Amino acid sequence: MKALITGASSGIGKEFARILASRGWDLIIAARSTDKLNALKDELSNVNVRVITIDLSREQDAYDLYEHLQDEKIDFLINNAGFGAYGEFKDVPLELEMKLVHTNVCSLHILTKLFLQDMIARDSGAILNVGSMAGFSAGPKMSSYYASKNYVVRLTEAIHEELRRSKSKVKVSVLCPGPVSTNFNDVANVSFSAKSLDARTVAEYALKKAEKGKMVIIPGRLMKTVKFFERLLSEKALTRASYDVQSKKDDKDS
Repeated sequence: MKALITGASSGIGKEFARILASRGWDLIIAARSTDKLNALKDELSNVNVRVITIDLSREQDAYDLYEHLQDEKIDFLINNAGFGAYGEFKDVPLELEMKLVHTNVCSLHILTKLFLQDMIARDSGAILNVGSMAGFSAGPKMSSYYASKNYVVRLTEAIHEELRRSKSKVKVSVLCPGPVSTNFNDVANVSFSAKSLDARTVAEYALKKAEKGKMVIIPGRLMKTVKFFERLLSEKALTRASYDVQSKKDDKDS
């Protein structure tokens, strides 16, 4: 069995690689940091690990990645690459936002579609897209990130239903964690007020649920509770609450 993991150099992606390697999966790990990927490859010496250095903020790199691997049987695709940007919409640099959109949305869309078509043709395989609890609401002060994760969640849900209706054996899931102990905070320049989950715990839970074909995977009781109560709020109230939560990050950074 062979898995392709994007954003595998750190955080949840790195834990996905460790867990799958412990189960005997051969891996293709992709990210921007060659040094970190090679270090992970050395660690996972019990299986075959291939390193691909790639920058998915460049849309063409997603096409190149697929073309490089299209003749291979990828049993499991984990679209984990992604990052956030903090600040009011008017202030966040447009160039940074475009990199975010290309990474979180465009490249994920391209890889999902192209590998999904191959999986459907052979009627086997699984895709796990990494979304976020941010994918269920608007996010003032992280507007582009929240919007990108909304795209990931809704796209995956739609594909999941299409596969169910066609009785396909291919599985598609979306992971929607809350705060996780990764380097996301440093990249997005934020800190979370809620307690973060351990990346290993999130990865283990996600894989367990993805194997069962669960559509939306939310790790942790707290985030499940938050998701439940979000249904009781209007869009306006939810957006206002989101603004207040994001604003607390200013307080923690000051």
